[in-house]
Amino acid sequence: MKFTKIVFAFASFLFIFSSCSPTLRPFTDNIYDEFGESKEMLSKVQFYLSSDIVLYRDFGESQSRVVDGKIRIVDGRKIEEVVFRKGTPGVFVFSPKRDRIAISFEQNDDNYLMFGPNQKVGGRFVLLAKEWKRKRGKVTYANKTWLTTDDSAYANLMVDLEKARKNRISKKTVSGRRI
Repeated sequence: MKFTKIVFAFASFLFIFSSCSPTLRPFTDNIYDEFGESKEMLSKVQFYLSSDIVLYRDFGESQSRVVDGKIRIVDGRKIEEVVFRKGTPGVFVFSPKRDRIAISFEQNDDNYLMFGPNQKVGGRFVLLAKEWKRKRGKVTYANKTWLTTDDSAYANLMVDLEKARKNRISKKTVSGRRI
């Protein structure tokens, strides 16, 4: 009897705890259109990563310090690496053109990644690169060019859709009234 009460209490706790956690959905071009491309709306949406993104670049002998990443030795070469873990929260910084958004995962707005819709995965906003060659992409981050693997190519943005929709702003422009 005591064991049953413990199991019931634990199950109740799990149910309550899971109902409080956000339900994340992929951020797609349809959701983007629903927000009407409003920069004000996008700035109130909390974004998350669906999977890890790893950026790396040769550290080289001529450089004397690492600012944003970690140093690793790979095949005898020094590599600087920046890792964005699955579930990392990010915020909207700007939109250079339609269907392109810059998301920052750090306090510094100059450190951002670009995302855009990919129709191959249902219009989800995925990591964008300048180019993809031989399973490697070139990405600009913190005003430097980094490489990333194709594992990061389909990392997409996720949002808590219920919370995002609650933040919608109702705006009306009144034209006036005449006699």
